[in-house]
Amino acid sequence: MGLKKYKPFTSSIRFRVDVTKDDVTKESPEKSLLEPKKRSGGRNNLGRVTAFHRGGGHKRHYRLVDFKRKKIDIPATVQAIEYDPNRTARIALLYYADGEKKYIVAPNGLKVGDKVVSGQNVEIKVGNALPLDKIPLGMEIHNIEVVPGKGGQVARSAGSTSQLIAKEGKMALVRMPSGEIRKFRLDCYATIGQVSNVEWNNISLGKAGRSRWLGRRPHVRGVAMNPVDHPMGGGEGKTSGGRHPCSPWGQLSKGLKTRKRKKKSSALIVKRRK
Repeated sequence: MGLKKYKPFTSSIRFRVDVTKDDVTKESPEKSLLEPKKRSGGRNNLGRVTAFHRGGGHKRHYRLVDFKRKKIDIPATVQAIEYDPNRTARIALLYYADGEKKYIVAPNGLKVGDKVVSGQNVEIKVGNALPLDKIPLGMEIHNIEVVPGKGGQVARSAGSTSQLIAKEGKMALVRMPSGEIRKFRLDCYATIGQVSNVEWNNISLGKAGRSRWLGRRPHVRGVAMNPVDHPMGGGEGKTSGGRHPCSPWGQLSKGLKTRKRKKKSSALIVKRRK
């Protein structure tokens, strides 16, 4: 897997950079693991826009990805590595020994034909899922549970990896992809390895239309609006707002800490990312 650049036949293709799909082995998804994906266009149940710059884009099916890995001690064979339009990482199709099929987030280096398994005392190798208590210190991990049994919620995007750095009593210290060091319970499951599609952050879309295919609508700067639409709008000629940058509702956008001071999970953070 690598990066693909194009000859500048058109101005839009001049800056386009893609990730090659050499690692993808199956074009069409497993139909039994698909479900419809409803698009909201960024609107809530009242029809009001609550997430801006969303809408349009190509139709997609949702792939049912198994983040829990709770088929304990049942080995599975990797049948295919697939592209998933709903996430940046690749997904792996597993055929379990009992006949069940499931998708998982594919780790970097996992290949078709490899065997993976989850459990308390399984081998320490890429793709296997274990509780943090059973994983050696210094190991790269992903798809980490925050609440035991809920399924992995941390380090799931392309190229993400966390590192198990210490164990203290009933808690483990994990260095997050952001650099933050945080406590997790030792009975939380995690998967060995780094998430696949490592080169993803080097992608350059190349043109605005490709953003539209992904369901992203244009983002308009506040200083380009009128005063009625944004606090930074208006002014004679081009102005830079004349005040600190903010949201349309006046919330400061640079340097203001918005995390709740009494958030319970703050007690689990050992070192902030900054």
